[in-house]
Amino acid sequence: MPREDRDLFIAATNARLLAFDNVSNLPGWISDTLCRLATGGGFATRQLYSDQDEQLFDAMRPVVLNGIEDIVGRPDLADRSVFLNLENITEGKRRAEKDFWSEFERDHPRILGALLDGVAHGLKKLPSTRLNATPRMADFDIWATACETAFWDAGTFAKAYRQNRDEAVVTVIEADLVATAVQAFMASRTEWRGTSSDLLGALKMAVGEDQTKLKEWPPTPRSLSGRLRRAAATLRRVGIGILFGDRAPNVGRARIITITSLGRGDIRPDRPDRPDNNDLPLDGALDGRDGEAATVQPTVQSNPLKTKHLDGVDGMDANFRTQTGNGSKPGLSRRRLRELADWYQDRGHQRHNDGALDTAKLDNELRLILREEVAFPEHVEIEFERVMAEVFRI
Repeated sequence: MPREDRDLFIAATNARLLAFDNVSNLPGWISDTLCRLATGGGFATRQLYSDQDEQLFDAMRPVVLNGIEDIVGRPDLADRSVFLNLENITEGKRRAEKDFWSEFERDHPRILGALLDGVAHGLKKLPSTRLNATPRMADFDIWATACETAFWDAGTFAKAYRQNRDEAVVTVIEADLVATAVQAFMASRTEWRGTSSDLLGALKMAVGEDQTKLKEWPPTPRSLSGRLRRAAATLRRVGIGILFGDRAPNVGRARIITITSLGRGDIRPDRPDRPDNNDLPLDGALDGRDGEAATVQPTVQSNPLKTKHLDGVDGMDANFRTQTGNGSKPGLSRRRLRELADWYQDRGHQRHNDGALDTAKLDNELRLILREEVAFPEHVEIEFERVMAEVFRI
C-alpha cells in the first residue's frame, strides 16, 4: 500500500484500475483517500525543485482490495464498496497457471463480447433509467441497473447490491467497539439524553471493565463524540438514531446527545436482504468541546427521534486546503490538521492506558505546538478548534 496521499494519487493518475493484494489493515488516512478516489477527488502538493509551483492530481478510479480479514472498518468506505467472499479452492480443484491461462485465452473473446453487449445495452437504457431511492454510490447504481436486463431480470442487481451493503453494515458494527456498545446499551431503552461525559460513563458500565481497557476504546468524552459521529449513519440503518443537539443552558458549553431506538431500522443483522430506504441525517456542527462542562442527568423517554438535519460531512472529503494561508486568514493544511489530530488521539490513548490521562494538559501541549506553526498568536485558538473538529472525524 502507498505510504501517503501523494503516492496513491500518483498511482491513480497512471492507471485505470488500482489493485492491492494481501492487505492486512487500512490506516484511517488511506480509508479516507480511497473514499475520495471512489467518488472523485484531488490532491495538491508542491512541485519538485520549485518553491512556488503547485502540482495538482485529480482522479476517480475503481480500486480492488484483497485480504483474508475484514480490512474495511470505516462505514464511509464500506458504503462505497462491494464485498465478495470467495470460497477456498480445494487441492483437488487447483490448476497449474499454464492450464488456467490457456483456458482463459480460449474463453477471452466470449467474455469480452458479453461485457460489450452489457455496455451497449446500458448505454441504450441509461437515459430512461430511474431509481426510487439512490444509495451513496448513486451513479454506479444507476449504470448497473441500466445494464442488468442484458443478463438478468429487472431488480436482480438492486436486490444483490442492497444485500451486500446490509451485510457490510453488520460487519462494520461488529468491528467497532463504540457502535457495538451503543447497540447493547439501547437494547432495553427507547431514548437516552445526556452529554458525552454521561454517555462515556454509562457505556463503561454497560460493557464492563475488560472492554474499556482495550486500545480501541475512546478514553475521553471528546473522542467518544467523534466515534459516535462516524458510526451514526451505520447505527441508523440498524434502528438507532443519534442526534447532536443544541448546548444545554445549564451546563456551560456541553452539547446534548440524544440516542433513540427507531424500531428495527432499515436492516436486521439476521435478514440482510431487507430494503434500504434511508440514510442518517447528521448535524453539521463540530465544536470540539463535548464533555468539558458539568453533566446533565440522563433521561429515558418514549418519544421517537425526529430530525430534519442534513448530512453535510461526506461531501467534504475532497474539499481540503493544501496551503497554510496568509495575512489575516489562518489555515493549516488539511494534511497537517490530520497529523495533529492523529498525534492528539495517539497521546490520549497512550496516557489512558498508562492511567495518566489529563485532557487539560494534553490540550495545552497541542496549543504549544500550534503557537510554533501559526503566524499570529490570536489564530492559535482558531486552529485548535479546527484540529478538534478533525479529531471528531477520526
